[in-house]
Amino acid sequence: MAADEMPPVSQLRGRPLGRVLIKMGKVTRAQVSEALEVQKKKRGPLGQILIELGFVNERDVHFALAAQAGMEPLTLANIDIDKKIIEMLPGQMANTYRVVPTDYDAASNTLGVALDSPDNFHATDDLKTLMGFNVIARITTRDDMTDALNRYYPEEQEAGISALINEISSDPNLAKFENRGESIDLDEIREMAESNPVKKLLNLVLLQAIRDKSSDVHFEPFETEYKMRYRIDGVLFEMVPPPKYIALAISSRIKVMANLDIAERRMPQDGRIELLVQGRPVDLRVSVLPTMFGESVVLRVLDRGQVNLDLERLGLRDDELLVFRQLINKPHGILIVTGPTGSGKTTTLYSALRELNSPDTKILTAEDPVEYDIDGLVQCQVRADIGLTFARCLRSFLRQDPDVVLVGEVRDLETAQISVQASLTGHLVFSTLHTNDAPSSIARLLDLGLEPFLVTATLEGIVAQRLVRRVCTNCKEEYVPTEEQLMELGLTSDDVKGRIFYYGKGCEYCNNTGYRGRIGIYEIMVLDDDMRDLIMKHASTNVLRDAARKRGMRTLRESGLLAIYDGVTTLEEVVKETLFEE
Repeated sequence: MAADEMPPVSQLRGRPLGRVLIKMGKVTRAQVSEALEVQKKKRGPLGQILIELGFVNERDVHFALAAQAGMEPLTLANIDIDKKIIEMLPGQMANTYRVVPTDYDAASNTLGVALDSPDNFHATDDLKTLMGFNVIARITTRDDMTDALNRYYPEEQEAGISALINEISSDPNLAKFENRGESIDLDEIREMAESNPVKKLLNLVLLQAIRDKSSDVHFEPFETEYKMRYRIDGVLFEMVPPPKYIALAISSRIKVMANLDIAERRMPQDGRIELLVQGRPVDLRVSVLPTMFGESVVLRVLDRGQVNLDLERLGLRDDELLVFRQLINKPHGILIVTGPTGSGKTTTLYSALRELNSPDTKILTAEDPVEYDIDGLVQCQVRADIGLTFARCLRSFLRQDPDVVLVGEVRDLETAQISVQASLTGHLVFSTLHTNDAPSSIARLLDLGLEPFLVTATLEGIVAQRLVRRVCTNCKEEYVPTEEQLMELGLTSDDVKGRIFYYGKGCEYCNNTGYRGRIGIYEIMVLDDDMRDLIMKHASTNVLRDAARKRGMRTLRESGLLAIYDGVTTLEEVVKETLFEE
């Protein structure tokens, strides 16, 4: 549709869709009335009903929705966009958001862009956050957008990180900051943070991190170099390093995006950046730490669209899933999930809460930080700086009439005591600890100062877990492990006779690592009367472990072995993530 076929957008903005289509001359009042009658019986979007009735086509509704949102139509095929304008947006960003820049006004720092979906308004918000532009959006068709992206951002010519680093190295405006040390004033820092090559590099790094499912992105200054690293499936990978003198520019740009103080370079700062990438909400937790050679910045990537909070998909075996479900459906008591940082404890507990989340169950959580927003849960962010600790939150929770309570972590005796009190007064309490395995959690609780009789009265079960990397299904191959590899797991060749072992050869799909994704291995210790007697008698961790194993507890290493025999992971991963129990 050409722009001259439409009334001015100012007359259509915010009007009901039927009214917009009437003004555009696409439907009559009678047709809209008929569609509204159908909508009462059938329900569903009016635009879709008008299409089904044959009164309009998808293209008409597409432009009407855009006009309703205040967007002018634009035919990209009819305009020739300046190369300098195209270069203002990295190709990966244009392709990810399906957006093409069309014009730029330097005086107001306003970038005109074309979108192919009126629902893609979040792209304009992210462009403002990531690139710092004011944005005016216009609407085009999907075919027009695809043609424009192929024309202006062909895949094979898409600027990679290496190409951008070369561009930065040859930029005279940035080169002048080399060897300047701390002698840079605030205006110069702002100038560096607003530099287009720096914005483009940072955006490319972030989008690649999100695309590769990284959990963290690290920007680290050292004496002679500046490193950029990703953590994927628990392992750090280094990227091409940019020139050291742009360290301040990158940390300042991140601070601008996270609304932090760019003038403060002596104290740690924390913030967050919220993005919507390809329709998925992505939360970046920002941590800035002053070091000897500048500010180290780590971004924790919380891609809520990628997290599957489903108990069935965590890696629990059928028998473990049955036991775990019995534990989370107890009327009261304490369930603890334990393991080191980054072992998936939060995901396991959230999956349990999601399963329990129903209109007849009141669930409260105290977290530091709140990692995923879940509908139906009342979530509270702990803020120790103002005295809002886990214990303080938990004390207030008991006056909020909850059924289930999640305490992010039991860090001290006060939190442990209130958790016990909550359990004794009829609440189900979930929490986490940092211990190596399930039996050693008992010693940890007693070390905090809890009385053995309170532990035995309230604790229902402990789940220890680790994450092991999955063998890439694309390049998975059989192999025969060596005697040395088997010995690391305490196995002999007779123990594994008839077993098939797999490894990943490495391919493009898994970035040549041989692994893609991770899966949990679990150790579930359920407390029965005999176990409680042992705790009351101050039995050692080894005695508790032996007793639990006699009652059917599978250790982390045994769980890992089963995952190896299933062809899901490798010997090396299980050796790395589990302790051998003598």
